[in-house]
Amino acid sequence: MSAARAAEAPHPVNATQTGLRIEAVLDRLAATGDPAVRAAAEELVQALMDFYGAGLDRALHLLSAPANRRADADPLAPLLGDELVASLLVLHDLHPEDRATRIARALDSVREHDLDVVDFDETTGTLRLRSAEAAGTGCGCAANGTTARQAAEDALACFAPEVTAVEVESAGTPGEPPLLQIGLGPDRRTAGRPAPAKTA
Repeated sequence: MSAARAAEAPHPVNATQTGLRIEAVLDRLAATGDPAVRAAAEELVQALMDFYGAGLDRALHLLSAPANRRADADPLAPLLGDELVASLLVLHDLHPEDRATRIARALDSVREHDLDVVDFDETTGTLRLRSAEAAGTGCGCAANGTTARQAAEDALACFAPEVTAVEVESAGTPGEPPLLQIGLGPDRRTAGRPAPAKTA
């Protein structure tokens, strides 16, 4: 957590007081006379509880794994590398890694697309990536870049939400499709010509 964040941190959260506060807010919404408003608020509260509950359950599962119980194990490593737990840490500015490291983690989680960082525009939040595969190769052709971009966007949303847009270029010259080399078999200039006579 940053120093500024720590300085602004409120008093320690008390579960009982927080529950009473939520109930008070729901009661105020109910007083408006619109049952749909209260129902929507209750649905929101439930969604948040499900989200945080899943994150806590995942954290406990990771921490209790046998591999993480070794004396030389880093207890934070599995938490920082997990999409759900990492997204909660980032959401509350608690993730200890910098943006570049978190972007690297996101791309490592979709390593099958073999993406490298070109640059990041802090003004627009655009991350430019380069795919090691030339566009148009393999099955899927034009869909390859779209699939890689979607995979990267999904991973980055968890690890680095500062990235608001992703651009993927092929390993070839940006903006130009790679040339497809096609074999023509025998040289057309000599096709049909008789073979040279053998000399004794």
